[in-house]
Amino acid sequence: MPAIRVVILAFEGVSLFQLSIPAMAFGVVYKPSDFPAYDVRYCAQNPGRLCSDQGIVIEVNHGLDAMDDADVIIIPAWPDPNTPAPIEIIDALKKAHAKGILIVGLCLGAFVLGDAGLLDGREATTHWMARDIFAQRFPLSHFRPDVLYVDDGNIITSAGTVAAIDCCLHLVRQRHGAEVSNRIARLLVTPPHRSGGQVQYIERPIPQLPTGDRLVNVLEWARQNLSENLSLDLLAEVANMSRRTFTRRFKETTGTTVTQWLNSARVVRAQALLETTDLSIEQIAYDAGFGTPLSFRQQFNHQLGMPPSEYRRTFSQKIS
Repeated sequence: MPAIRVVILAFEGVSLFQLSIPAMAFGVVYKPSDFPAYDVRYCAQNPGRLCSDQGIVIEVNHGLDAMDDADVIIIPAWPDPNTPAPIEIIDALKKAHAKGILIVGLCLGAFVLGDAGLLDGREATTHWMARDIFAQRFPLSHFRPDVLYVDDGNIITSAGTVAAIDCCLHLVRQRHGAEVSNRIARLLVTPPHRSGGQVQYIERPIPQLPTGDRLVNVLEWARQNLSENLSLDLLAEVANMSRRTFTRRFKETTGTTVTQWLNSARVVRAQALLETTDLSIEQIAYDAGFGTPLSFRQQFNHQLGMPPSEYRRTFSQKIS
């Protein structure tokens, strides 16, 4: 059986980490004796020496024509999502796509696929920090922040950096089954499949409000008293506004409703408690103001895509 040909694009500033992941996941490194054969090659717009993101110089021997007979083409994270890929790379990807070759964009590599028009009408993902730029540049694509990778036909995109491992193991599992991908995962000492997506990693910045705005003090007071029953009437009273005026000003200033803002603030509070304390789920539900553990679990899972207990196992900073 002929080897499966994988071609990985290299360029100035390319991530060494993402260049190496496919070779490890496809068994070129730590290869089991009976693992299917993969031929992993690297190509560049201009073959020769390139400087990686860590300042290490690498030698790339193949040009973009290496994509012509590939079975899989992989694009690592593009250095700048605001800078479109060169037309030569775009043309090479369009040509490969027309042949039905599987094309994978790891992390910000999804932007290169978007530049080639390969994400129009498709679901896709990329690093959550670039989600706004992605939406602006590729409005015809449906961004999925709730997954680690998206498999849409012969186009696959993955989320932030380490999700490239999940994506490549998915390719192995897709072609050779769970047993083979699980063996590779064990050799790499990584889970064969991680649940959830990247929603739980997204930072939730506090809205920047104008200096002197009365809502600044009200919101800060609310954050300090999340365990209390913070009704709309109570917050309006603290702000010294009528219910109607407070509701309108709150929406104008924060861009959301009081209920949505409180739920979000309470989840942020719960995240901190899960990460830094050994408090029970019941106590955290009370301290964050959810009232009941059931309400806490439902809202937490709704916002972050995972239950509180799983979040604690993943992100706990407590050292036993």
